[in-house]
Amino acid sequence: MTAPTDWQKSSFCGEGDACVYVAATPGSLVRVADRVDPAHLVMATTQAAWADFLRAVKETA
Repeated sequence: MTAPTDWQKSSFCGEGDACVYVAATPGSLVRVADRVDPAHLVMATTQAAWADFLRAVKETA
């Protein structure tokens, strides 16, 4: 499990904890949570799938 200090808060986040946090873990997983506490994990995905997701979001923005 990733240490809390390894979580990165979205740069598009406003005030408070209602934000998306992302952390790369050893190996090839990316963890995505709705708050900095890893116990509130929303999903885990591969780094390749995360990169594809980000690319697709940027293309539609």
